[in-house]
Amino acid sequence: MAPRRLSKLFRTAFAGLVAAATLSAPAVAQDKGIIVFAAASLKNALDEANAAWQRETGRKAAISYAGSNVLAKQIEAGAPADIFVSADLDWMDEVASKGLIDPASRTNLLGNALVLIAPKDEGDVGALKPGVDLAVALKGGRLAMGNVAAVPAGKYGKAALEKLGAWESLKDRIAQAENVRAALLFVSRGEAPLGIVYRTDAASDPGVRIVGTFPEGTHPPIVYPVALTRTAQPDAKAFLDFLRSSKARPVFERQGFSVLDRPVSGS
Repeated sequence: MAPRRLSKLFRTAFAGLVAAATLSAPAVAQDKGIIVFAAASLKNALDEANAAWQRETGRKAAISYAGSNVLAKQIEAGAPADIFVSADLDWMDEVASKGLIDPASRTNLLGNALVLIAPKDEGDVGALKPGVDLAVALKGGRLAMGNVAAVPAGKYGKAALEKLGAWESLKDRIAQAENVRAALLFVSRGEAPLGIVYRTDAASDPGVRIVGTFPEGTHPPIVYPVALTRTAQPDAKAFLDFLRSSKARPVFERQGFSVLDRPVSGS
């Protein structure tokens, strides 16, 4: 069988697997399904945007959600993604450094905030300022957050705790999760008394409440860059354009994101 035919079959099969893995609706006929790799924290917003795009165009993208680090490594390994949306600049830079994205398409699409959460019926922990003692608030439990070496929310969280002088007392009491949504579930299910997630994640789960917001200066700015991959189908640009359009903006804002949509300098 010709290599081009094999590639087409692989893309079609992969799109089907992604749709099933992300609990998408029953498959809609797609000639060449657009495949989006997106940070786990974007699930609610992108699912809503995808539904709006389907109503407008009759087409639906297959979206795979995971930690940005996992998605970046999958793209590097040859997974047939058309669009990559990362929860930080580092993992997009990693993929870009290997020549795997279209630099002209890259945009800083969204911003977010980093918050401390607790189960919905728990009390406050005090202001998140230098000297805050979260170890006491844990009451013998663990602090849920993304993997601090790889998951963007985990890296932001570690930076914030270090800035506040709280990391040393907490570093051995961290429940590290594979992505930010997994950290959210630890708290929502009562398996951890506190967690660090994005503001948008906290808003998506009625089982938790925000007990503090980390000051912006305690961690790098939270930026979600988006880009077409080097092997993206031509039709993928239409979905990316929709995400950047005025039609998608209210979707992101309802979920608590700030819309940046700033092209990367030099792109």
